[in-house]
Amino acid sequence: MARRCHDGFTLIELMIVVAIIGVIASIALPAYQDYTAKAQASEGVVILGGLKTPVVEAMSQSSLCAMRPGTVSSGKYVASVSATPGTSGTELTCTLVATFRPSGLNSKVANTTITMVYSTAGAWACTTTLPPEIAPRGC
Repeated sequence: MARRCHDGFTLIELMIVVAIIGVIASIALPAYQDYTAKAQASEGVVILGGLKTPVVEAMSQSSLCAMRPGTVSSGKYVASVSATPGTSGTELTCTLVATFRPSGLNSKVANTTITMVYSTAGAWACTTTLPPEIAPRGC
């Protein structure tokens, strides 16, 4: 009797491997989407963070809420950044708003905003229209 040597994989073994890859992909893809959304949203936080010191200096020296010429006011994902003066009771405020682009972004980030408000009392407050799972911790 001659012994037969088996080469390769059986159909069942291949189907099991394909099923395992499918399960892993179904878990990994949503996590990757959230990861890319957080990375895109971080650009707004970085741009606004870079404006904090100039705004505090301008508010303490001249009570003006304005961005200095040459400051970064947009990015790859952020369409625009605006500075708006205001008041809160007897305190002067400066509101910085980073607006994200409407297209070319993760759907969780597109058309959302991050808002940072500085009051002359020396406090910053952050709010956002980003979904809670994407929003920066301070907002």
